[in-house]
This record gives sequence, structure tokens and C-alpha cells, in this order.
Amino acid sequence: MVRSSVAHWLLAGLVFAVVAVMTSAPAHAAPAVPAQLNAADTMLLNGVRLAGLWEMPAGQMAAERGGRDRVRQIGAMIAEQHVQLDQLVVDAANKLGAAIPATPTAEQQGWLAEMQKASGARFDQIFVDRLRAAHGKIFPVIGAVRAGTRNPVIRKLADQANAFVMNHMKLLESTGLVRFDRLAPAALPAAQDTSGYALAKANAGGAPVDSALLWVVLIVTLGLAAAATARMFASRA
Repeated sequence: MVRSSVAHWLLAGLVFAVVAVMTSAPAHAAPAVPAQLNAADTMLLNGVRLAGLWEMPAGQMAAERGGRDRVRQIGAMIAEQHVQLDQLVVDAANKLGAAIPATPTAEQQGWLAEMQKASGARFDQIFVDRLRAAHGKIFPVIGAVRAGTRNPVIRKLADQANAFVMNHMKLLESTGLVRFDRLAPAALPAAQDTSGYALAKANAGGAPVDSALLWVVLIVTLGLAAAATARMFASRA
């Protein structure tokens, strides 16, 4: 009887110990809320805003001074569409409480001055060269930000900007004046290891295990041990 009582007390003690450890263990903190805007999000806001600030007057200039009918036509279209896109980026910035540029950069102002001095076929070529190059630079930025942003407002703006920029590149290319051999080469990401070695190496330490599962295993293991001990004492009683 004494040994049986000892076994029962041992089992009770084990259960108490497990409960005590579980209740004293620190609770997992909730995932941190991501910052409202990161550097990439801000880059997109500023980039789209700056594009509109100089491409709206550039398009208007092309609509009035273009040497070709097609250049005048797409100049008017690009100017009008940038008015729409500019309103979208202003609305997004207001929602996020973000400050965005109010004037084009010095470089962009230089492009506008360059166009102002040109006319006829020379104007057409400068207009297409400058705008197509600019759209080619902002296009991959939009894709990169869209792929990684955690902000729903930025994600929506990236979707909208992507549609406008893609359309503008096609419009500019429809003039037949884009000199593709002079465009900056695509900046490709570093080659990825597709052999599986990198993934295996990253997981060499083992994947994170759910702590709840660990507690279940611990309880079951201790319970089995306690039961076995009780049976041992009972058989010797």
C-alpha cells in the first residue's frame, strides 16, 4: 500500500510540474506590425510622383510641337493619363500621411528644357528617347516594390502604376522611334541556386517546431513514465 501511494504521489507530482512549467513559460509575442512605409514604399511614391511632374508637361509639349502626327497623338494621351496617375499617387500619399515631391528633379527639368529648344524630327526623337528611358527605369522598381511591400495602399498603387507605365512604353514604341540598342540593359537578379543545396543548407538546423506540439509530446512522455513507475511499484506491493 505504501509503495502504491508513493506511485500515485509521484504521478501527481509529475503532472503538477508540467502544469507549472507551462504556466510559467513566457507567452509568444504577437507578430510585430510592419512599419507603415519602408524605404522601397517611399521610393515608389516619390518615383511615380516625379514621373508625373515632368511627363505631364512633356506630353503637353509633344501634343503641341510634335513633328509627327503619332507623336502629337501619344503626347496628348500620355499627358492626360499622367494627370490620372498623379491623382492616384497624391491620394495614396494623403492616406499614408507621406510627403511627396512638388517639383521635378534638376535632371528632369533639364530634359524639359532640352525639348523646349528642339522642334520637328529632333523634338520627336528627344521626346521618345527621354520618356522611353524613364519608363524603363521606373518599371522594374514598380515590380520589385509590388512583390515585397506589406502595405496595401502601396500594393494598390503599384498595380495602378504598372498598368499606366506598361501602356506608355507601348505607346512610345508605336512611334517606331525607340532605339532599343541604346536602352540600358536589364538589371537581372543574382542567379539562383536551383539544385536544392541552398535550401537544404538553410534548413540544416531544422524547421521551427510548434511549441504546442512540444508540450503535448512532453506531457505524454511524462505521463507514460509516471504510469510505468506506478505499475512497477504496484507489482512490488
